[in-house]
Amino acid sequence: MEHAPVHIINTTPEDLPLVYWLFDQAILYQRQHGYPAWKGYEKNALSFEVEQLLQYKAVQYHHVLAIFSISYSDPATWGEWDTGNALFLHRIITHPQFKGQRVFGKVREWALQKAREKGLDYIRIDTWTDNPAIITFYEGYGFHVVAARVTPDSPGLPAQNRNLRVTLMQLPVV
Repeated sequence: MEHAPVHIINTTPEDLPLVYWLFDQAILYQRQHGYPAWKGYEKNALSFEVEQLLQYKAVQYHHVLAIFSISYSDPATWGEWDTGNALFLHRIITHPQFKGQRVFGKVREWALQKAREKGLDYIRIDTWTDNPAIITFYEGYGFHVVAARVTPDSPGLPAQNRNLRVTLMQLPVV
């Protein structure tokens, strides 16, 4: 499957059963491997992201390789570092069938292009501080640590993202 291009397109309401399944698979994977795990997910929040055209899928040969969401502001997580100059990647889930195939590299390249088009300075991501393997993974794609903090218990965040020890990471757009 390496030879066909990967297309990043918006998810649609018809994709929601797959989106929910991917979240369930991600939680199962996190628990099975002893990683910090999402405590669940809010279907309404995911539906809203789809409606607002903020959720995407990486597709190759009609296979969904991964899903992820974006935003252009994340003050609840980033606090004083959210200065309006970044594209934020959220909830990146690779389909279990495509793990290990560097799908995140395609998401990263797409995000860089999108940020360039919008005149933004950074791609930002947050992840669990208690999972050094994922921090190292993102560092392998050029992200560097900005800070570590605990997310607030705020209605501005989905339930699964509240009260987490997170590491904030960014990649300069060049």
